[in-house]
Amino acid sequence: MKYKNRMIGLSALILLVLACANPLETPAPQEGPANVETVVAATFAAMTAPAPSTPAPGDSPSSLLPRSMYYLANDAAQILQVFRLEKDGKTVTQLTFEPFKVSEYDVSSADGSVVFTSNNQMFLIDADGSDRRMIFDGGAVDENNPFLTRINSPVFSPNGGTIAFGHKGLNFYSVASGQSNRVLEDSLDDVGGGLVIPRELFWPEMYSADGSRLIITLGYYEGASSAIYYPNGGALVRLVNEQRGIICCGDYSLSADGSSLFSASPTFGMFAAGLWRVDTNSGNVTTLLLGDFDTNPAEVADNPFIAPDGQLYYFYGAIPNPNDIPNRTPLQLVRSAADGVTGRTVLRQETFEYMNEALWAPDASFVIAANAQNEQIYFGGAAELYYTDGQKAMIPLVPYAESMKWGP
Repeated sequence: MKYKNRMIGLSALILLVLACANPLETPAPQEGPANVETVVAATFAAMTAPAPSTPAPGDSPSSLLPRSMYYLANDAAQILQVFRLEKDGKTVTQLTFEPFKVSEYDVSSADGSVVFTSNNQMFLIDADGSDRRMIFDGGAVDENNPFLTRINSPVFSPNGGTIAFGHKGLNFYSVASGQSNRVLEDSLDDVGGGLVIPRELFWPEMYSADGSRLIITLGYYEGASSAIYYPNGGALVRLVNEQRGIICCGDYSLSADGSSLFSASPTFGMFAAGLWRVDTNSGNVTTLLLGDFDTNPAEVADNPFIAPDGQLYYFYGAIPNPNDIPNRTPLQLVRSAADGVTGRTVLRQETFEYMNEALWAPDASFVIAANAQNEQIYFGGAAELYYTDGQKAMIPLVPYAESMKWGP
């Protein structure tokens, strides 16, 4: 999961943009073909095709993982690349060999192909790492206003036919036709002196399982939010009744039917900490837990996952209100009903203080946490598997993983 504090304030937003862009080379701009009618038709056709079936956990007795796990880590030259951990939990394969770091990536659940960004270009490779081809070129990055030209957040549709991505707005790329189409334009304010500030930026985060909904982040001059975009028709549903919640940037889980989105935050300051449920049909936000300056104790949460059986799994902490911004609150792994409260049960005795992200098993039988070495590291960490059955011991996987994702 992505760390929300990067989005608080303009400086944090710009830092996030810079962190995901590499200005070392300045390739010439290259936009996709402008045949919008063809692109839209191909996009909608891809979106409505049947989604692939989900593999069952533990396909064979020798499998530790239900699927292969993808992640970012440094290669021998200390350049961030895409790696794959096989189902045995031991075998590691390097998939990209870029001269510049891989900033972001996604994996097709249909065939295991990988889309990734590097040096402000977007590439596609086959599941075995072969047939590398550039599919979009964002051109040179404006170092003063990086969000003007940066490619970010490529996301496959469930059937692998479409790649949503951010570049001057929300775009769809058709794998079959090789064409891209921008459906939402970023809104910017030119304040003079060569400085442009974002009024509202759009980039994708995740699709619902059937591809009918796309959760997107809305980036602002200060802070961020989310919305639900419906590719087949172009409707945009904004959140209602957020109050002080910070619901954005990939820190959430969708129910199997896509109707409910659960989001959490473990810290408060400009925004409150807590746990929220979003009705993706209406955009209405319900606060389940709240941690703020005037709550005592302050309840915080992180990395929620709504399981197929309707139970909600998440990391939880309740602390006496310090009247200050909490940092790295120790969290415990819990399970509750979908309201976040009923039947809440601590599942393991460990506390997670330096966890930066988590990847849940599809059936919630375990979670893989990326635990940093200290409180100053906010990206990635040692990938460790924790069963939700607290009687089973933790299993270390790889020394470092960032942006963990399941493959097919």
